[in-house]
Amino acid sequence: MDIKWGALGQVFVVSLGATVAVVVIFSLGILAASARQTSQGQDRSSAAPTVTAALCFSACAAIIVYGIYLIVPQFH
Repeated sequence: MDIKWGALGQVFVVSLGATVAVVVIFSLGILAASARQTSQGQDRSSAAPTVTAALCFSACAAIIVYGIYLIVPQFH
C-alpha cells in the first residue's frame, strides 16, 4: 500500500478552502438578511440587502450541488 502524501495534502487544502469559503459566504448572507430586517424595521426600503442575501445563499447552494456532482459517479 502506497500513500501519496502530496495528493492527500492537496485534498486537505482544497477541502479546507472550500469549507471556509462556504462558511464565509453563508455568513455574509446571514448578515445581509439581518440588514434587510433592520432596514424594514426602520421603514427604509432598499433592495440591496435582499439581493445580496439571495446571491450569497445561491452561491452556497451552487457550491454544494457542484460538490455532490463531483462525488456521485452517476452524474458524470
